[in-house]
Amino acid sequence: MHFEVLIVGGGHGGAQVAVMLRTQKFAGSVAIVGDEPELPYERPPLSKEYFAGEKEFERIQLRPARYWDERDVTMLLGKRVVGVDPAAHTVTTDGGETIGYGKLVWATGGAPRMLPIPGGDLPGVQGVRTRADADAMKAASETARQIVVIGGGYIGLEAAAVLTKAGKKVVLLEAQDRVLARVAGEALSRFYEKEHREHGVDLRLGVCVEAIEGEAHVTGVRLSDGEVIPADLVIVGIGIVPAVEPLLAAGAEGASGSGGVLVDRHCKTSLPDIYAIGDCAAHENPFAEGAVIRLESVQNANDQANVVAKGIVGDEAPYHAIPWFWSNQYDLKLQTAGLSTGHDRAVLRGDPATRSFSVVYLKQGRVIAIDCVNATKDYVQGRMIVTAGLLATPGQLADTRTPLKELLAP
Repeated sequence: MHFEVLIVGGGHGGAQVAVMLRTQKFAGSVAIVGDEPELPYERPPLSKEYFAGEKEFERIQLRPARYWDERDVTMLLGKRVVGVDPAAHTVTTDGGETIGYGKLVWATGGAPRMLPIPGGDLPGVQGVRTRADADAMKAASETARQIVVIGGGYIGLEAAAVLTKAGKKVVLLEAQDRVLARVAGEALSRFYEKEHREHGVDLRLGVCVEAIEGEAHVTGVRLSDGEVIPADLVIVGIGIVPAVEPLLAAGAEGASGSGGVLVDRHCKTSLPDIYAIGDCAAHENPFAEGAVIRLESVQNANDQANVVAKGIVGDEAPYHAIPWFWSNQYDLKLQTAGLSTGHDRAVLRGDPATRSFSVVYLKQGRVIAIDCVNATKDYVQGRMIVTAGLLATPGQLADTRTPLKELLAP
């Protein structure tokens, strides 16, 4: 087999490359190699609507099967690429197949980061990354009496919210002194801690998990102070490990700090005719002051996919897009624009007691990010002021009577 464009990874980014290539009238052969048996689907609902049973799987598919057939995109599903030969322009699958390519797009994302502790691989210890993960989690949660969630990031909080709404007893463990510590300021962290506790979650901060107990199946979680928390199911949400081993083994330059594969402004790796996008691609990001980072977001995957597809058809332009994220927990919709890492001032806009407010992050007087809880207007206008790098005073930003867009110079 040989394809002019071979896409490895059937998630958001990989699917979007194929979609954009056909939108750009690319007439060459295109194939997607995916290690799951399913056609490309949305991943964010796995810990939200799909897990809660609010959406059937068909509703989270990115495109129906006929779409790929009509656009002549070959789907090679249930196959994992384990080797890359950049000189021969071929890849090798776990089934021993060799597939040739003209351009290779690496869009593999990553695997859930699991706990490297005794019992960390016991049955009943579950990560969340694929439909199979979510299905296993749903099935186990139906009979589980107590569930322990490890990790106070988006995945852990979303899973805790779904399980609590379903009437389950949930203990959430976070090693740091607040939830969302890597992605948000203290005001937002404390708000979500209060919300989860008021909904009945036993939320514990600053705790260290020493081991998972059990023999044939998990029975509990042992903390460093010796306490054992009973558990019929343990959900681990502590990030991902980028799936880039075959690329690195082939000689691609890696990014030591982020663990991904390094790409330039056009999403090209150091290997000829090989691109990388999405969660596994480390890049210099202007919204992080040029730091090399990985962005685990649908926005990043889609926007980088568009850059690659346009580059392949000869319309090359550098990647430049404002990062944005969202999270649904209970009746709260959190929308974020920009990256708050490194902020030196956080301005509260509105009253958290109303459950509709925003937090604006500044660095040296410039707006670098905004978190909006049930405040869509602030979010829409907040993206504008983050993109502009608005210089503003805390008083101006805190005044809810003034729409954020009015702070932009005419």
